[in-house]
Amino acid sequence: MASVNKVILVGNVGKDPELRTFDSGTTKASFSLATSETYKNREGEKVTNTEWHNLVVWGNLTKVVEQFVRKGSQIYVEGKLTSRSYETDGITKYITEVRVNDLVLLGRREDAEARSTQSENTSKPESPAPASDDSPAEADDLPF
Repeated sequence: MASVNKVILVGNVGKDPELRTFDSGTTKASFSLATSETYKNREGEKVTNTEWHNLVVWGNLTKVVEQFVRKGSQIYVEGKLTSRSYETDGITKYITEVRVNDLVLLGRREDAEARSTQSENTSKPESPAPASDDSPAEADDLPF
């Protein structure tokens, strides 16, 4: 039986993406995404549970992120779940991330155009269209 590792999320960006360019020329964008679920508990009270997800985007897709994705942006992403570890001061830390392969800008067209005019590159998208990228793999969790 084959295994599947696919993540689909729709949520709001927690803070402006951090962009990084490596010596090799490869680019990476990192940011957090909040997804919320609202339900009524046993007492009938409305409860909202928010989950924070660490997203990583590589290669050409980082151009879309750089130009259009900002804190508060609503986006749809598809990717795969990855985990890694690193050591700091002798302590091993573990991070789980979603490596994004596809990204769709959601919300109103005017919102995307307003973000576009705020960026250094003022070209406007034809429409919020999907973008994708497959690049090599490499944490944020701040609220709005």
